[in-house]
Amino acid sequence: MTLTVGQSKDMTIAADPTDATDAINVIGATTAASSDDTIGTVTAKTGAAGTFTVTGVKAGTATITLTSGNFTTTLALTVNEA
Repeated sequence: MTLTVGQSKDMTIAADPTDATDAINVIGATTAASSDDTIGTVTAKTGAAGTFTVTGVKAGTATITLTSGNFTTTLALTVNEA
């Protein structure tokens, strides 16, 4: 994901397969963290399970890590000057 400083973008996760019996539980238990909050932040969107808002803070790169139980995935974040 590429953002400019001050820009925010929502991302929504899904379970695979989407019709798994525990898909809602996996999505609902997901947490997200940025490797460097001075570059970019990530917060869960209130009232929208599985949706997170990523915001560019200053130019640089960071990694967003999403975790639910034993499942983990990462997203590369690049923030450019506005």
